[in-house]
Amino acid sequence: MITAGKGTTPQGAASEQEASRWVRGMFGRIAGRYDLLNHLLSFNLDKRWRKHAVNRVADVLQRPNARVLDLCCGTGDVLLALEARAGHSVLGSDFCHPMLVEANRKIAARSFRTPLFEADALSLPLADNSLDLITVAFGFRNLANYERGMKEMLRVLKPGGVAAVLEFSKPTNAAFAALYGFFSTKVLPFVGGLISGSSDAYSYLPESIGKFPGAVDLAAQMRQAGFSQVEFDRLTGGAVALHLARK
Repeated sequence: MITAGKGTTPQGAASEQEASRWVRGMFGRIAGRYDLLNHLLSFNLDKRWRKHAVNRVADVLQRPNARVLDLCCGTGDVLLALEARAGHSVLGSDFCHPMLVEANRKIAARSFRTPLFEADALSLPLADNSLDLITVAFGFRNLANYERGMKEMLRVLKPGGVAAVLEFSKPTNAAFAALYGFFSTKVLPFVGGLISGSSDAYSYLPESIGKFPGAVDLAAQMRQAGFSQVEFDRLTGGAVALHLARK
């Protein structure tokens, strides 16, 4: 069973509302260094993970008049890749305003006209059955309530629409899992905190990954929420997983 209310749980947050405020504030503090740290701390693998996700949803992007939303779009890397692949505008949404400022800067630099809007992923200002595709890259685990997030994606997707969730996961090889655990709990918080100036943000990252469901469990939760044809690809030894599911 999906646990009601289960979602991200930053230290000190006693409710979903407090968790949401903490996450929004944390991402706001690191927005200016977010891309640099993503590339540095993943050894540039984040670019490969995002490219894989865009390739896997290419068939949906090519649907006539496909309506696409990159949810929790952050600074816009996946958003821009989707738009370039689709050949038409896609929507981008995030609940952290400084992240949208960074995304808008990239959009302007490429002379795109990508529509952005600020909204909580748990309550989207979109009509029922209005989207062909929703992507979420490394943002889903930060939701204050995973079940509500899945239900909201289902609500706004058209029948036959696809949700693509790219997220950190749990390595399947014991030796690699140990190495990954050391890096994420020791190296990542130190380097991330040093460069970003926000040590709590990069302490939260490994904590949130450790609490997030593994690939098999997340797939089961998506099925229970109402998705069908749920499948997933494990990437980089299972450290990351891409889940694809249909309404």
